[in-house]
Amino acid sequence: MAKDKQFVTEITPQGEDFSRWYIDVIKKADLMDYSPVRGCIVFKPDGYEIWEHIQEEMNRRLKATGHRNAYFPLFIPESFFQKEKEHVEGFNPELPWVTEAGGDVLEERLAIRPTSETMFGHMYSKWIQSYRDLPVLINQWANVVRWEKRTLPFIRTTEFLWQEGHTAHENETEAREETMKMLDNYRDFVETFLAIPVVTGQKTPSERFAGAVDTYSIEAMMKDGRAVQAATSHYLGTKFAVAFDIQYLSRDNVLEYAHTTSWGSTTRLIGSLIMVHGDDRGLALPPKVAPTQVIMIPIGPPKTREAVIGRTDELFNELKSAGIRVRVDDRADVTPGWKFNEYEMRGVPVRLELGPRDMENGVCVLVSRISGEKKVIQQENLVEEVNAMLEQVHQEMYERALKFREDHFYSVDTLEQMKDSMEEKRGFALAGWCGSEECEDKVKEETGAGSRNIPFHPSETKETCICCGKPAQHTVVFAKAY
Repeated sequence: MAKDKQFVTEITPQGEDFSRWYIDVIKKADLMDYSPVRGCIVFKPDGYEIWEHIQEEMNRRLKATGHRNAYFPLFIPESFFQKEKEHVEGFNPELPWVTEAGGDVLEERLAIRPTSETMFGHMYSKWIQSYRDLPVLINQWANVVRWEKRTLPFIRTTEFLWQEGHTAHENETEAREETMKMLDNYRDFVETFLAIPVVTGQKTPSERFAGAVDTYSIEAMMKDGRAVQAATSHYLGTKFAVAFDIQYLSRDNVLEYAHTTSWGSTTRLIGSLIMVHGDDRGLALPPKVAPTQVIMIPIGPPKTREAVIGRTDELFNELKSAGIRVRVDDRADVTPGWKFNEYEMRGVPVRLELGPRDMENGVCVLVSRISGEKKVIQQENLVEEVNAMLEQVHQEMYERALKFREDHFYSVDTLEQMKDSMEEKRGFALAGWCGSEECEDKVKEETGAGSRNIPFHPSETKETCICCGKPAQHTVVFAKAY
């Protein structure tokens, strides 16, 4: 028992060491374990189920907009990367190569997939012949490998899971519409399903995806004030179409190059969930994505135990039949108080307590993981009351995250102000930027904060560059980032 108790209670406070808190939480909540391969993790069932719920909802949204899933090879010939100069230069430092197989040296090196624009480009050049073949709207769920120097479970790992969409269109207008539609899809998904507020905007040229014409992102603020790029959407123009000869016979009977897009989100969404919503008690998972939405804990002395468990099982079946993800913990060798702490640490949104007196009165007790509110409800209204509390928990989580972001979002006009902001506080800084890469680099060098994006809807428009004092071409969000 002493070992179990330690498992529940020993979590480093966020204010003491946020990185240590994060590792403590994901280990003690049993979401992952380290593999013997550097930078790679094992997703344990609770951790992987979070990803499954993300997949399920994302797939629903993608299919509603006409996208279909396919699968492309893990290995990509080296020659494919040479066809688009910016692309290979951007990814070359992170590429692992296969040079030998079956005891033989390969004639051409094979990269282990870091992203799939080149493979999609090759195949689209075979599949697209006429305007009648367009648009092509394909998504892939896959693993990718990028040889990261610094890793952090879920947030940045050597191998990670993601979805990557790749589409081809007749013209720039349609391709740009797709790019922005998918960006807004990500924004809505992350805000309404994961309860994480984001800043939506365009990346600066230095932060563009390698080979893109324009890159757009949604940026989320963690509880240590750092940013996580939660998803990106890229307009690729005809760059990959030219490189891979993706041509089609137009409506005017002329050969044209297709306009392509790509967009993606990864398992760093799991890390973001933890860092945005977690607290010193452990995980706090939004109900829509939580592996267990309700934990039922029967309470009472041994003489009433059988009857209480019997009624708990009946209520369990009601909730399960209503589509609620519910579990019962009827272990007799640990106390109810220990169980309360354990499931708070695991982030279960709602706890249901049932004791002998509750049975007599036809009631049970619901407890919110977020507010701690205890609500006595009639058992006959169980499903309705549980759904209402789950919705309330979700809304409260979003509102708390939004308030945290608003409280840690600063407007700065000088480099000194930004230095002070980054050293003494934590969060995002809104500043003017002249558009030069030199000023952008200097800001990062002096403050440690890089440009996150040029927000579509800034709270104010800046007139002068934070670095050189010249007229600002853009109002930019700067932050330290994972």
